[in-house]
Amino acid sequence: MAKQKAQPNANPDGEISSAYNVSKQDRRAAFRSMIAYAKPFRGRFALIFLCTLLAISADLLQPYLVKIAIDDNLMAGKNDYGMLVLISVIYLAFVIIGLVFTYLQNNMLQYVGQSIVARIRKELFAHISKQSMSFFDRFHSGSLVTHVSSDTETLNQFFTQVLLSLMRDGMTLLIIIGLMFHLDPMLAGYSMLLLPIIAGIAIGFRSYMRKVYQITRTQLSRLIAFTAENLAGMNLIQAFHQQKQQQQSFNEQNKRYFRSNVREVQTNVFFNRSFDILGNLSVAFIVWIGGMAVFERTMEFGVLYAFITYIRQFFQPINSITQQWNTLQSTTVSMDRLWRVFSIKPSVQDTEQPNAIKSGAIRGRIDYDRVHFSYTEGVPILSGLDLHITAGEMIGIVGATGAGKSSLMSLLCRFYDVQQGSVRIDGIDIRDIPQAQLHRIVGLVQQEPYLYSGSIIDNVRLFDESISRDDVIKACRFVGADNLITRLQDGYDTMLSERGSGLSAGERQLISFARIVVFRPKILILDEATANLDSYTEQLVQTALQIVSKGRTTLVIAHRLSTIMQADRIIVMRQGQIVEQGTHRELIERKGYYEELYSHSQGAHAVG
Repeated sequence: MAKQKAQPNANPDGEISSAYNVSKQDRRAAFRSMIAYAKPFRGRFALIFLCTLLAISADLLQPYLVKIAIDDNLMAGKNDYGMLVLISVIYLAFVIIGLVFTYLQNNMLQYVGQSIVARIRKELFAHISKQSMSFFDRFHSGSLVTHVSSDTETLNQFFTQVLLSLMRDGMTLLIIIGLMFHLDPMLAGYSMLLLPIIAGIAIGFRSYMRKVYQITRTQLSRLIAFTAENLAGMNLIQAFHQQKQQQQSFNEQNKRYFRSNVREVQTNVFFNRSFDILGNLSVAFIVWIGGMAVFERTMEFGVLYAFITYIRQFFQPINSITQQWNTLQSTTVSMDRLWRVFSIKPSVQDTEQPNAIKSGAIRGRIDYDRVHFSYTEGVPILSGLDLHITAGEMIGIVGATGAGKSSLMSLLCRFYDVQQGSVRIDGIDIRDIPQAQLHRIVGLVQQEPYLYSGSIIDNVRLFDESISRDDVIKACRFVGADNLITRLQDGYDTMLSERGSGLSAGERQLISFARIVVFRPKILILDEATANLDSYTEQLVQTALQIVSKGRTTLVIAHRLSTIMQADRIIVMRQGQIVEQGTHRELIERKGYYEELYSHSQGAHAVG
């Protein structure tokens, strides 16, 4: 059925509409949650800090050594070559120390940054995997791919670039200011007049730049989502010759992302060049003031040389920090986005004291008791539905599109929870059964079975190494898939590409039946599993269905009524209600809604 998905607050990006109106409190919470990942590496950060301090000190003491050589030796008229040699050796030692500790600092920081981001990415994927189906109704796959790949990579840049810049350049700035005041307090005081100007420029650009970066990230997410959807539906696009139209749509998305990127670069360049101009003006000012002091013999030439060197270096860390502003803003946006995902709790959760059932004690009786359910508030899908299925019974479920058939199955699998009433297995409310056990009890075969990149063996056992190869082969023989598989070049070791391309629809469906045999669920759901099969393949699948349904409670949603004519009971649904039920013969004789559906199925029109 065509589900009415809950998207009242969704935007085209698959994000909640308030995604970019994050409060300061939420932003602080996002920052704390991300920084918490760095806590296990406190010791390494201390070592990185120490290496950075030693490297910076070695670099900044080099101009001071030159000042000593100029003022205390050359300008003083001394010809102490031994002292000059000693200063040169110390200078070389500082260069080597700076090189070694910079190397150690960068390597340790890269290791820490990659470790943190690997953990975030791992936990993010696990968190997304645990979400309920309503979560995927609101978030497009392209947006989630952006979170797992691009947003986490931005965090990596924060830990390996921004954090290093803040630590290294921040310490450099403080040490330079200290050395400048030590050399000449008056010139240093003049230089400090620059700090309010720098702060004013940074604050003035801050909110505007964040907005620019947010827009760019949104456009990227939309571009990825559009690309993913088109690649997934490429066969349909080609079948209807929509390549040109889709190319035009892609070009429009790409142009919007291009314009956002250009705007971001222009803003960043303008921001950074402002500091370049300010830095050059400051050097000219210091040269003028300091040069006059040297001419008047109130300042030594070596002090002026060192001061000019430091004032140039004074702007290097500031410029470096501002160059990281782009990454810092992107990191802020990525932290907000990731925090919003991490803060979403699954709408379907296990109870605090779940009621585990012994696998051998499961009989398979199902009861829907006065069930009310809707995807969107105010738009009911099921209203007070009652349905009772005995253990081992095969039930066929038919009805037009939108009748509530798939919703009935989704509730039994607990992809969603009922708003009122209950769904029970063997008298136990499924909300009290651990989800891991429930999904072992209930097996689902969908209209389009999903196969993963990997071997046929792994696709049958779903990468569960506890299931042996022999068990997989026995299951495939049991459902009649063995002959199809052994004809392949590598047999059971044949590697499948994404979604099992290269196999026919029937072969993919038989592999999904083999999964059922391997995992031995007590309840089996077939959600229109034969809707897209030809007559020959449908017969193979029907035979497999008869085999796997033995000893199991089986619910079959069918468009083709021929697939459920032999069911013990057929449920006829209309607008979320059960309007008829009985065997095929009983329903035909009743000449009601089922008989109308059956007449259509025998004519030119397919059901639903």
